[in-house]
Amino acid sequence: MESKKEIRKKILAYRDALTEKERTRAEILLTERILGHQWYYGASEILSYAAHGSEISAAAIMEDAFRCGKKVYIPRVEGFSMEFYRIFPGEKLTAGYKGILEPSDIEKRERFHYTKESVRNTLMLMPGVAFDALRSRIGYGMGFYDRYLSDKEELRTIAIGFACQMVRYIDAEGTDIRPMQVICM
Repeated sequence: MESKKEIRKKILAYRDALTEKERTRAEILLTERILGHQWYYGASEILSYAAHGSEISAAAIMEDAFRCGKKVYIPRVEGFSMEFYRIFPGEKLTAGYKGILEPSDIEKRERFHYTKESVRNTLMLMPGVAFDALRSRIGYGMGFYDRYLSDKEELRTIAIGFACQMVRYIDAEGTDIRPMQVICM
């Protein structure tokens, strides 16, 4: 059985090797799938991310969310934790943790607040490195999403990626939080 480290290295190499045509096709298919999803349709708040490196982009989904009047939030790493802050169309983001784009001026921004009421109107799209059919997920190894979601089990989460990111099996740990759905194209 491969370790998470071995899977991460192999899948990142596969993902990095995708052609522009393969990437574009997958992003279009993924966008169509998410925009037609009942959780997206019913959400007024979208927790997304700014794609980094060879991650699948959620930019078209965020653009649609803005057009539909949904609030869009992306994460910002703060020490060993992560918080989601509201962003607006066309806004410039700044490089933060490991060069990942994130909102700046957080003291002036609306932060997403998880409540039992907000959970019904919120959808989180989450990146990752690898996924399996049991919805196990391998991220980049720091556990930011696992810690963020540890007390938010009712939050609707969909992990998204390219088809090459699906693996046969991931040996999940007790602290690993599985997304409610995994959609890879």
